[in-house]
Amino acid sequence: MAQPLTVPSMTAGADFVLRPWEMSDLPLIREAAGDDYIPLITTIPSPYSDEAAEAYVRRQWHRAAAGTGYPFTIARTRDRRPVGSIGLWLADAAEGRASLGYWMTAPARRQGVTGAALRSVTTWALHELRIPRVQLLVEPWNTASVRTAESAGYRREGLLRGWQEIGGSRRDMLMYARLNSDRPSGDRVPTGS
Repeated sequence: MAQPLTVPSMTAGADFVLRPWEMSDLPLIREAAGDDYIPLITTIPSPYSDEAAEAYVRRQWHRAAAGTGYPFTIARTRDRRPVGSIGLWLADAAEGRASLGYWMTAPARRQGVTGAALRSVTTWALHELRIPRVQLLVEPWNTASVRTAESAGYRREGLLRGWQEIGGSRRDMLMYARLNSDRPSGDRVPTGS
């Protein structure tokens, strides 16, 4: 069994912090549950209930306790309001790979928040945790997520046809990756908060 992990807090640009999930994040889960896409690609409960949302938060805690990954809430620094999530998953860590996934509620999209969070977690994973490869998958139609991955230094590696079931059908996915030897200029290890 993997060792328990401690999910740290870290900055994501000047205006956001990444932190462990809290039971006070239920309004974020409620908002995400009402999104057309987030429940299809995550385990966000839809339809929403407080009981299911609490179980979702406990699952995030269990992932860290079981050593399978680092789930973060993305929150604004000024008022600590949560706006999204990013996670570093370690299922393939023994092979030198980790996977990243992220989602953002609609009001926080197109503001650079996801890119800042992705750069922070990626830099931390590659240079502090010393994971040789961090990868993520994006549906080909999701141009905003493609731009986010590329702005964080991820390189497109190819199309994985019929890779994943989403919403009851098999979907193609684009594979993006960063290696710890790919460090673009300006990468800095995020600071704790």
